[in-house]
Amino acid sequence: MHTPPAARTPADVLALLDARGLTHAKVGVFDIDGVLRGKLLNRDKLKSALEGGFGFCDVIFGWDSEDQLYDNTQFTGWHTAYPDATARLLPHTLREVPFERDGQALVLLGEMTGKAEQVCPRAALRRVLQRADDMGYEVTAAFEYEFFVFNETPESVRAKNYQNLTPITPGFFGYSALRSGVWAELYEGLLDLCEKMRMPIEGLHTETGPGVLEAALRYSEALEAADRAALFKTYAKIYAQRKGLMATFMAKWSNKYPGQSGHIHVSLRKKGSGEAVFHDPAHPHNMSAAMASFAAGQQRLMPHLLALVSPTVNSYSRLIPGYWAPTHSALGVENRTTSLRVIPGAPSSQRLEYRVAAADANPYLALAAALGSGLLGLERGWAAPPIIEGNAYALTLPDADRLPATLWEAAQRLKASADARELFGDAFVEHFAATREWEEREFRRYITDWELRRYFEII
Repeated sequence: MHTPPAARTPADVLALLDARGLTHAKVGVFDIDGVLRGKLLNRDKLKSALEGGFGFCDVIFGWDSEDQLYDNTQFTGWHTAYPDATARLLPHTLREVPFERDGQALVLLGEMTGKAEQVCPRAALRRVLQRADDMGYEVTAAFEYEFFVFNETPESVRAKNYQNLTPITPGFFGYSALRSGVWAELYEGLLDLCEKMRMPIEGLHTETGPGVLEAALRYSEALEAADRAALFKTYAKIYAQRKGLMATFMAKWSNKYPGQSGHIHVSLRKKGSGEAVFHDPAHPHNMSAAMASFAAGQQRLMPHLLALVSPTVNSYSRLIPGYWAPTHSALGVENRTTSLRVIPGAPSSQRLEYRVAAADANPYLALAAALGSGLLGLERGWAAPPIIEGNAYALTLPDADRLPATLWEAAQRLKASADARELFGDAFVEHFAATREWEEREFRRYITDWELRRYFEII
């Protein structure tokens, strides 16, 4: 079976639906946390939605990942009575779902319009990309994800209270040919699924830890790259559960192992000519003046925007020394102890890796932060930050570059940032910061196992 060509018009979508003999298609919108919220529409409703949009209860931006209603947001709530917002469908996002209806099922994405567009994550990225376009740049991006896979089910993890879970493989087997050979069918099935759903994997291997994989998605135009990343996280979990397994993209599920990253690779080209903006062989590391300013923006604004790329309480358990995740906003060349990594190469491969991003981040918002901060640095002509050599964890770096240590602190930095408001708008910043404050408040309501072990008897 061959993946259908990407649809470009509503008529293309309907024609494919009719050719497949389908009565319904899946549509969905990614919420603040990067969760795909969707529904099935019959052909008549789909036709209407393709022409004029469709109603989606705006509660999808008024509750958390556990469907608990925020009590601290202005955009929506009991005070607005949770009305419908309008989503426009995007024909070019059409994909087949090969394991449903013998490969005939279709899914396409939407993006919010009207007032809801102000808080829609995909729309936030699109606005940043418009800024790049206005500056004369085309953006290429790619995501790579680490995720653990367990020999568990949704029922078993709950029965175990998420303790003593069994990964699909034991031990530390980074880049293991042994593990990938034994689990060849699992790898091949995931690769095939992603190829058919137009989110191809460029590289797939084991990482360090029991049952952990890393998938590097193929680069593409930036908005398409974010669509691919968001769909990959969703369908990798679906694929695993259909195999009687579970995959998690938590930033850190165990204190015994490194956390899970969602690194982002970014490069710019000039509109029209396609000339590489980041590459200049006259400078060390082929690093152009434009790349230096872009990196300066990312480095300087990273502490302000961290909530967008580390959006959960759990995210901050990952950002500790010696575990392949940064603690300061710093730049290095081929240095995996820094939060930004210059990857020198030919004009086609010269790029920046935004290493601070976690696997639990909403891909649209993580890319918007990585790109938007770089564009501000480029606009303002900021000088490149110092290039860190050696072990960044062992150095005393400026306190101004220290990353927020908690989600609450990160939310306050975001809310107070004039640069964040310039990039994303006041409505988005206020709403997103409030959702992160809610997330931390929810965490504080609970007593952890660590607290019980620490204090129950001795204090």
